[in-house]
Amino acid sequence: MRKTFATFLLLLALFTGSIGRAQNPIRDTLKLTLPQAEKIFVDSNLQLLAQHYNIDVQRALILQARLWPNPNLSISQGPVIPIYDPNSQYPHSNFFYHSETSAGISQLILLAGKRGKQIKIAEANTTLAEQQFFDLLRTLKYTLRSDFFNIYYLQQSARVYDAEIRALQKVVAAYDRQQGKGYISEKEVVLVKAQLVSFQSEYIGLVTQIMGLESELRLTVQVKPEVYIAPMVDTLSLAQLDPGAVPYSTMLDSAYRRRTDLLMARTNTRINELQYKYQKALAVPDLTLGVNYDKQGSYANNFTSLGAAIDLPLLNRNQGNIKSAKYAIDNTVAMQKSAEKTVDENISNALEIAYANNNLYKTLDSKFAGDFERLANAELDAYTKRTVGLLDFLTFYDAFKQNVVQLNTIQYNRVQAFEDLNYYTATNFFN
Repeated sequence: MRKTFATFLLLLALFTGSIGRAQNPIRDTLKLTLPQAEKIFVDSNLQLLAQHYNIDVQRALILQARLWPNPNLSISQGPVIPIYDPNSQYPHSNFFYHSETSAGISQLILLAGKRGKQIKIAEANTTLAEQQFFDLLRTLKYTLRSDFFNIYYLQQSARVYDAEIRALQKVVAAYDRQQGKGYISEKEVVLVKAQLVSFQSEYIGLVTQIMGLESELRLTVQVKPEVYIAPMVDTLSLAQLDPGAVPYSTMLDSAYRRRTDLLMARTNTRINELQYKYQKALAVPDLTLGVNYDKQGSYANNFTSLGAAIDLPLLNRNQGNIKSAKYAIDNTVAMQKSAEKTVDENISNALEIAYANNNLYKTLDSKFAGDFERLANAELDAYTKRTVGLLDFLTFYDAFKQNVVQLNTIQYNRVQAFEDLNYYTATNFFN
């Protein structure tokens, strides 16, 4: 039984040691402030570049819509196979004289303002593409800023874990040197090592979360995979943020003027209204004007005439497309009203959350983290000197870890609440 227990301790020691000695892949560290990260993002993000090309695509379609239909030219010459002329001793001698030649040129005239309506639709689609670009920019910036602050505060928690793990590893190493001398009970050794393994497991989970956010942040700012981004945060400026600094009416007005999702809903309604007018215009037939020449195929040689052609709207008056376009307007109007109500709810809810997190933050003592860390070091020193018991030591260390993590979580939740307000108002009121 004693041999089995000793084997368990050995495996536990090897396991904890292997985690402690594990090294991360070598990465280049890139220290960035938030403005620097946003500048790199705007300059190099490929999603933004692709969306910007879509704007150019739509602008080219405006040019296409402005072009008039090409005139149509037709020429005919006959007969194709020359025939024998019985009035001449030479075959084909009068072929070109007696052959038939006709020609005509015609131009399609778009009626009911179809060309102007096509231009307006193309312009509205370009406006929509621009709004989609800025909506993507707004969303990606929100992701960047959220990841930036999340990584920073998770790193602060990770440093606490790392410090505690190193301290416990020193205790475990000291126990291992005294093993078998009878100074410390095996139960106490196992409890300390179990606490170390628990801290290491939680630390690995925290590091995994940071790595996921790092990956997303690297993709957003388009830096190489081997780069580790270390956020540099101005905590003094963050501490001054106040949700009451901007009136609610100002936030709401900004959202209604600048929220790209709302602007896109309005533009879609505008496009469908233009489509409805265009479909009604299509019910009006277009006019074709032409000039024709016929050498000798009419009652008189070298006959010249003017002509006009137009479809008779008896069977097809584009009724189905007109009705469909009318329903499309009703659909987008409903979507626009829904987007407007969403704006109101987003800002109201985000503001309440920001007040709640800011009030909680104000209750925290700015010296709390430093005092707790000083006491934790003193507790470790007292335990190594055997002036406090194991239970008190482990309880205090676990409480220290939990409180520091909660403190960082509270700070991140507060900052994230302000970022939500920036996102919902489409303006960086809190920066």
